[in-house]
Order: sequence, then structure tokens, then C-alpha cells
Amino acid sequence: MLQVKPIVLEGNLVRLEPLDPRHSEGIWKAGNYEEIWGYMSMAMRQPEDARRFIEAALEGQASGTELPFAIMSKENGNVIGSTRFLNISKKDRGLEIGFTWLTPSVWKTKVNTECKWLLLRHCFEELGCIRVQLKTDARNVNSQRAIKRIGGVYEGTLRNHMIVRDGFIRDSVYFSILDREWPQVDQKLKMLLFGE
Repeated sequence: MLQVKPIVLEGNLVRLEPLDPRHSEGIWKAGNYEEIWGYMSMAMRQPEDARRFIEAALEGQASGTELPFAIMSKENGNVIGSTRFLNISKKDRGLEIGFTWLTPSVWKTKVNTECKWLLLRHCFEELGCIRVQLKTDARNVNSQRAIKRIGGVYEGTLRNHMIVRDGFIRDSVYFSILDREWPQVDQKLKMLLFGE
């Protein structure tokens, strides 16, 4: 059985800390860019949206199905995005890493790679997960490429899977990493991050 509890995960570039209402202003400042939300189920157009984002995340945490994080820059201490564990299945020792977004100033840097490495390492080495899944909008080819790049294995596409913003019916592309694949994925991520 997975025991998923709030935790701080720290790397060289980022610190992932449990999301809470004190992050509201930082989430608003980091998320107030329309280009972030093109494939998401919501948008952040006013400060109230940041508060609602955190409230919904904490409701998921209270139900035991989610564990949300604020992504903090170690360089300046600012919020630069958010990510979370979703669809936590304690019995089946699996979960999903998702609802990840980053402020545009850190796009095309090593920030997202380090976030995924910290989360995956925690899943496989501390929680004892046997499966971690990632999904993305079928239109988001950049996200699919990034997931494959870190070692995610394509599993399939769920058609008409979700109704997102403005009533768009999206297909979702699923990937996974299994416990037996983690050592190779870990090595690949370390190579991308540290050149090891």
C-alpha cells in the first residue's frame, strides 16, 4: 500500500513543496500567461483563479487521490509553477504525475526535467510504486516528445476522454514508466541533468 504524504523534494534548480494557500500570490504571478493554459482544463486570468486552483488541489489531497506541489525556484525563491501526483491508487501501488505547468521564463530549461526526476525518484525509491503514468492532450506534441525523451512508454490514446476549456472534447495520450524500467530512466535523467 502506498503511503503518499506531503513532502519537500529538493534538487539543484527547484524545490517542490506542498501546495497551500500561502502560495496563492506566487501561483497567480507565475500562471498569469495565456500560453500556459492552451491544453489545460482551466486558465488563470485573475487572482481568484489562483485561489480556486489551490482550493481544488487541496480538495483532491483531502480525498487521498492527489498530492499537489508548488514548484519553487532555488535561484530566487519564487513560485515558477505547479505539479502533482494524481489518481493515487494505494492498493495497486501506482499514481500519475500530471497537471504540471511552468511559467514561460523557465520553458526550454532543465527545470521540468529536474521536477520529473525528483518526483519519479520519490515514487520508485521511497513510495515503492510499481507504475507511474503520465498523460497529455493529443494535440500537445511537445509534451508527448518530452515524456518520450525521459523514458515514458506510449500505452495508447483514450478517445473523447475529457471535456476541457470551452467545451473542447480532447483525446488523451497515455505513457507509463514501470518499476523495472526506473533504473534506466534514472540514468537517462541524470545524463540530461548532470551529464553523468
